[in-house]
Amino acid sequence: MIDFVTLRRNMVNGQVRTNGVTDPALIAALMEIPREAFVPESQRALAYRDDDLPIGGEGPRYLLEPLTLARMIQALNLQPGERVLDVGCGSGYAAALLARLAQSVVALEADPVLSGEAARLLDRLAAGNATVAAGPLAAGWPKAGPFDAILVEGAVEDVPQALFGQLKDNGRLIAVVGCGGSGRAVLYRALGRTISSQALFNAAIPALPGFEKPKGFVF
Repeated sequence: MIDFVTLRRNMVNGQVRTNGVTDPALIAALMEIPREAFVPESQRALAYRDDDLPIGGEGPRYLLEPLTLARMIQALNLQPGERVLDVGCGSGYAAALLARLAQSVVALEADPVLSGEAARLLDRLAAGNATVAAGPLAAGWPKAGPFDAILVEGAVEDVPQALFGQLKDNGRLIAVVGCGGSGRAVLYRALGRTISSQALFNAAIPALPGFEKPKGFVF
């Protein structure tokens, strides 16, 4: 029988803590949330590898590698009273982590199978402050905004203005911009009508469908 508790502890201590993730609340959430529950049964033995794991859906979709996800969440500097939008929540793992750090989370997912799985798992894990919403990812979820923070779970070619428009003043959005192994995690901040950006670290993660730049006209 696989000892997932030990594997989870080894992931946190060997992959996450040693690479600059030090936020106590985030570390506690990573220790608590069973990552193996959010991947297909065929992938559970691999749940604590430092790798992106396929979870099905169109694309296909992936559970992001633990270190990159943890660094992205830490960069948002979430506070207990804040409201978060998780774009492309997949099966709900990041939403479960975010729910331990913020007041409320909207977990947005376009794939109906994955959104159903996320709703089931978040309900099972008693994340009562996380709500699953179904809709196009690039449109965000304006009916519940504005948000203090937005996490984009996958590499994108561009961050759409629709998401920036759902940030509160001084709100933060983090996304990996650039696909094909050349991505950079970028932290954006809304300051009035201005959006500032700060590149934080290199990150090669799978692309999130629906965020491709429009193709230019070719003669």
